[in-house]
Amino acid sequence: MKVVVFGGDGFCGWPTSLHLSAQGHEVVIVDNLVRRCADIELEVSSLTPISAMSARLQAWAEISGQLIRHLNFDVAKDYYRIAALLEDFRPDAVVHFAEQRAAPYSMKSERHKRYTVDNNVAASHNILCAIVESGQDIHVVHLGTMGVYGYGGGAPIPEGYANVEIMSADGRRVSREILYPADPGSVYHMTKTLDQLLFYYYNKNDRVRVTDLHQGVVWGTNTRETKSDPRLINRFDYDGDYGTVLNRFLMQAAIGYPLTVHGKGGQTRAFIHIQDTVRCIELALLHPPARGDRVQIFNQMTEIHRVRELAELIAKLTGASIEYLPNPRNEAAENDLIVEAKGLVELGLKPTRLERGLLEEVVDVAKRYADRCDRQRIPCTSVWRRGAKVLPAAKGETAAVDGYAVHTR
Repeated sequence: MKVVVFGGDGFCGWPTSLHLSAQGHEVVIVDNLVRRCADIELEVSSLTPISAMSARLQAWAEISGQLIRHLNFDVAKDYYRIAALLEDFRPDAVVHFAEQRAAPYSMKSERHKRYTVDNNVAASHNILCAIVESGQDIHVVHLGTMGVYGYGGGAPIPEGYANVEIMSADGRRVSREILYPADPGSVYHMTKTLDQLLFYYYNKNDRVRVTDLHQGVVWGTNTRETKSDPRLINRFDYDGDYGTVLNRFLMQAAIGYPLTVHGKGGQTRAFIHIQDTVRCIELALLHPPARGDRVQIFNQMTEIHRVRELAELIAKLTGASIEYLPNPRNEAAENDLIVEAKGLVELGLKPTRLERGLLEEVVDVAKRYADRCDRQRIPCTSVWRRGAKVLPAAKGETAAVDGYAVHTR
């Protein structure tokens, strides 16, 4: 099919674009390369060396014989470019990654909070509005987050919807199906809950077909396609704003930095390997809801782990030490998480589990590029509440905070 990948240069978007192209789909990437600009702002780079977009696309053409076109414009601001693309390309589906994806980044300052809301909500709405105005039947596949549900409560989290009873005016119990109540834990997660309402409305009012994938924490670096040439290698973020928890642990172990656990490490989270991410996107594209059906929601995760248990696993595997630091987030110290995630498995997903071989593969990648690591960028310096103290670095390490080096003895 013909697919537009909005945000196709990022951590999930790039390997997804290659995977879809490898499966024979015609892919157009729309990306204004803003994630690369964030690296400049934060004075940090991907641990893995990222090629220029033109070099990436040239390498893919040489290896696969497939062409991927790239358009550079801002999805949140250039509505008429989206409309023109839909009219010209006439895609069967669009995959929407074009959102600021990091919770810590969204909490850095009032500027980052406003940017995250302005960018994420406007991007989603522009895409939906352009589809309606095009008059085409285009399936939207959106990468959401498990964070829309919050974490905890004890009850199993369903795939998107909850059956409830409400009391009518005459005292009767009336059954209804509603979106599972949102409980965002950051400005970033809040924008994803707003996305849900946008999808709900445009699906109800204009019958736009939508699949919303509530994804867990992604780990791993490469997929089959990104491993096929050094120019295609995927991002490996390790800094305190964009690095995901398991990848940060693996990188820290590789360079001899203490594994940084926030609070007691009692946070329980859902996880998924990057190879499964791209497969889930493909499965969603191949199994769209019928026109007129409600928004299709899948919980895109394969396993659940407690953070301190992950740290203990990595420490045992690598010999790394563990450092417990204050938690910069406003969240429960401990939580349980029960998630229903049958939909994608029933469509054919064969989950990649957190196994020793895959963990070692990520550690090997981190060791190979360890000389590119800036240890000052490892600590988390974004905090959730105004006036909260910035996290210290691990003992004996230095953190970079607003351009200053802060050493912890």
